[in-house]
Amino acid sequence: MSAQLRDTAGELAELLWREHTLYRERSGSVVIRGAHVERWISLSPTGGQDQVLIRAGRILDGGTTAPARSEAVASLADGTAELAAVCRRLLAEAAAGPAPVTRQPRPGRPKKGKGANRPRRPVRTSRHTGLASWLIILALVGVVALFVRNLATAF
Repeated sequence: MSAQLRDTAGELAELLWREHTLYRERSGSVVIRGAHVERWISLSPTGGQDQVLIRAGRILDGGTTAPARSEAVASLADGTAELAAVCRRLLAEAAAGPAPVTRQPRPGRPKKGKGANRPRRPVRTSRHTGLASWLIILALVGVVALFVRNLATAF
């Protein structure tokens, strides 16, 4: 089944996108990535005879994949053209949905994408030591003073 799935995925990749990457996951799924269109398709074997679970999703900024936005079960016996039609429908559903939430870059790293030109928030210049910090500092000074006093009385 996995060899048939990989062959079918290769044929589908050629029908769907000119530029694509095809790879196999540990679970036995075959993934077709279309980085130039920021979409992916996954073909996974199901429990049924000659049936495959097709999932479609988006590729986020930075190359990570978003969770599947749509999925369907299709038969491998239908042929590559019918599977391509199902894939195109799923890709259209994935594209029609709201944009996925992406994580914001960490502070100090250069931003990529749309928000790169936004001004940053001003950095806080005044720092102050809180009450808890002062109490800890005073306790440490007291312990050191007691230690020095005990050393002085011992000699």
